[in-house]
Amino acid sequence: METTRLVLPGSGPAARDTAALCARLARLYDDGAAAVECDASAVTAPDLAVVEALARLRLAARGRPLRVTGAGPALRALLHLAGLVQLLGEAEEREPAGGVQERVEPGDPPL
Repeated sequence: METTRLVLPGSGPAARDTAALCARLARLYDDGAAAVECDASAVTAPDLAVVEALARLRLAARGRPLRVTGAGPALRALLHLAGLVQLLGEAEEREPAGGVQERVEPGDPPL
């Protein structure tokens, strides 16, 4: 599956940039993107506006593959606090990764 990149601007998207980013994401999917990678490596001052923009991008993706890459420690921490850690492609704390079975019970069907 080919991944298309969407780069977040400068120090991070401001609230006024969010609608344009969502429209750009929708166009990428409409143009045939199977998955989109949102590059956050340029985000130097993450705040709640960046978290809101990423949350709105997640909604705009409408269940299609969207993943944030290049997130620095501060943005990663904010995404963890906001419950958006799945955008980083990681399992939430105390939650097994998809397809992982914690233990096998007698009579359980194979995965």
